[in-house]
Amino acid sequence: MAAYRPDRRLVLGLPAGAMLAAASAVDAADAPSSPTTALPPPPVTELLARYAVAARYEDLPDDVRAQGLRTLFNWVGCAIGGSHQVTVDRAVAALGPFSGPPTSNVLGRSERFDALTAALLNGIASHVLDYDDTHLKTIIHPAGPVASAILALAQQRPVSGRDFLTALVLGVEVECRIGLAVYPEHYAAGWHITGTTGPFGSAVACGKLLGLDGRQMTSALAIAASQPVGLKIQFGSDTKSFHPGRAAQNGMVAALLAQQGFTADPHTLEGRDGWGQAISSARRWDVAVGDLGRRYEAALNTYKPFPCGIVAHPALDAAIQLRGAYGLAGAEVVSAELHCNPLVQSLTGKRDPKTGLESKFSVFHGIAVGLLFGAAGERQFSDAMATDPTVARLRDRISLNIDPAVSTETCDLTLRLADGRVVSRHIAHAVGSLEAPMSNGQLEAKFADLADGVLPPDRIRRLMALCWDLERSRDAGAIGVAGAAA
Repeated sequence: MAAYRPDRRLVLGLPAGAMLAAASAVDAADAPSSPTTALPPPPVTELLARYAVAARYEDLPDDVRAQGLRTLFNWVGCAIGGSHQVTVDRAVAALGPFSGPPTSNVLGRSERFDALTAALLNGIASHVLDYDDTHLKTIIHPAGPVASAILALAQQRPVSGRDFLTALVLGVEVECRIGLAVYPEHYAAGWHITGTTGPFGSAVACGKLLGLDGRQMTSALAIAASQPVGLKIQFGSDTKSFHPGRAAQNGMVAALLAQQGFTADPHTLEGRDGWGQAISSARRWDVAVGDLGRRYEAALNTYKPFPCGIVAHPALDAAIQLRGAYGLAGAEVVSAELHCNPLVQSLTGKRDPKTGLESKFSVFHGIAVGLLFGAAGERQFSDAMATDPTVARLRDRISLNIDPAVSTETCDLTLRLADGRVVSRHIAHAVGSLEAPMSNGQLEAKFADLADGVLPPDRIRRLMALCWDLERSRDAGAIGVAGAAA
């Protein structure tokens, strides 16, 4: 692991004990290493907290702010699109009777709830379609835990658009940096990384809006560390979307407790018996705290063109391209082989999905609908499509060639056709990736499609404008009001 060297400007803001720990890390890094000497970790919890407290809107580069707006815009559309799924209906029915004073909206719905409940419900709604944003280096869906929490909070107290955007970016930044420190080992152990790192993003973003100082923000992160949520075994069930919702709620709880002086160990992330040790077999804390304020993971967010597991996207892209290039209808496909990374099978390997939700975790289904319809939108991942006999027959003709040497962003799809032809397509980077990003226009088309039938057209247009114009807004909470159903 590369030696951690703290930025002097950050370390000067730390208490004496943390400064000594940081100095010891540098001294140990400069000393000759030995098999019996392990480098002490940097004071990760405190460094991230101090950075979040000190960072200002003016410190954020233009491209980072622009990506923050795209992150918010995509999240609002996804939350509205998922707002009337049965998963959300069940959560509303279960938790509504216990909600406190109704201060905050759930996007796409008419009900109002207390801020903690609204954060949970918006987080569920924004993730239930599996159409939300993705930080590809960690497969974290960053916006759900962060935006869900701060929109609910912004409806409870005045928050300017600039303050809201700053909190959103910083929450996403901390969430993804912590994820980088433990990915992929943490994810491979069975944790859903969005749910386990999401409370940190929510805690930082809420803490920023609450005006926490360095000590309080450190406590907020430490309290959040005791609230990880999410197991990969839940993929394909209602509980997967519960993860970002609960992460949003847990982070808000952490920030509110810290505001009142609630204590927690200031080394909870990196310390012995802390979050990192408990939750992952490997920790790279230098990645989490290196180049704070200079390198922005929040600028690397991506947005899904397909509402399903991200690792299946190259395969869907290949299927749709093959259909268009060769004028296929699907029936002429005798067999199909996908050469892909092992995560494709691990995360999207459901061979015979019975529901639309399950089909989002079936690369076989995604390839089949891509070949049959030349599209893989929300309509292609419905309950009816999951049990359609034509789709099922084509799914059965698809096989996977698993290869650890293949990147998760890459695949080769080879089709054997009834007339004897063998055709294939290589995907280096799927549409929606950093190398082939969705444009703002494509995001608007996605938003409009998701909101269609939930909100009237004039409201959709107004809501889009509010999202894009956030930096000029005096009231970020207006997004919640405009995004609610009548």
